[in-house]
Amino acid sequence: MTIRYDGKVAIVTGAGGGLGRCHAIELAKRGAKVVVNDLGGSVSGEGADSEASMTVVAEIEALGGEAMAHGANVADLAQVEDMVAQAMARWGRIDILVNNAGILRDKSFSKGTVEDFRLVAEVHLMGTMHCTKACWEIMKGQEYGRIVVTSSSSGLYGNFGQTNYGAAKMGVVGMMNTLAQEGAKYNVKINALAPTAGTRMTEGLIDEKAFAMLTPDTVTPAVLFLVSEDAPTRTILAAGAGAFAVAKIVETEGMWLPESEQTPEGIAANWAQISDGGERALQAGFEQSIKMVGQAMEGLGIDPN
Repeated sequence: MTIRYDGKVAIVTGAGGGLGRCHAIELAKRGAKVVVNDLGGSVSGEGADSEASMTVVAEIEALGGEAMAHGANVADLAQVEDMVAQAMARWGRIDILVNNAGILRDKSFSKGTVEDFRLVAEVHLMGTMHCTKACWEIMKGQEYGRIVVTSSSSGLYGNFGQTNYGAAKMGVVGMMNTLAQEGAKYNVKINALAPTAGTRMTEGLIDEKAFAMLTPDTVTPAVLFLVSEDAPTRTILAAGAGAFAVAKIVETEGMWLPESEQTPEGIAANWAQISDGGERALQAGFEQSIKMVGQAMEGLGIDPN
């Protein structure tokens, strides 16, 4: 079955180049009307230029698609709300949101400034929140929405010199986990993409041979799947060089300790069992509480019924 988006309206942030450009063009090729958002700033978030987004709109129109450009800075809620209002005025609905906009201020934690950290968080984390918030009630009202937040291996696993970036990228995963629950009854699905791609943001960070393989078009199929009608929800999909994998946050089975061992020494003595074995992905935060209370009741001989 061919996945298409006929009649759907999509917003793609940071779509003036790299991954965002590829996402926007491929969505349009499959029938979506696309808002091409890009501030047009530098990789570090300085300056603004509408040329990049206008060029992508022209590319989409040349392919017979429909698109509009908007230069909203995703870190500015008022600008984001204006973008959404213009999309609604033109097309009357918003079905797909791909949160892709981002900047880099890579430095070791010792050398980075608080301002660097704040700016990266404002674009990646707050920018994702702003765009999602501006579309949320619209999607709930039409009982349809597909949202992608862009995470990263830097958030999931850490990369040297990217404390600010990694913190923001893990932040959007936390947002996704909760919004997937809140949007479920309204058919609003939200997932996270963890891409590895050769773009201007990663140029110089990746070996040349690997960079040549990590083209944006090897990542975009993951986005197209995550915003399709039959998409999963609350999933972290990693993609790069044509390889795809699901990343999961897991918790060990752990163990209950009797009161006399509920000490740092008791934890140290039982660390091997606490830290290893029985890994599983919990589906909601309260499941952790249920699991731990259940272990305590079993250890204390309390009948749960």
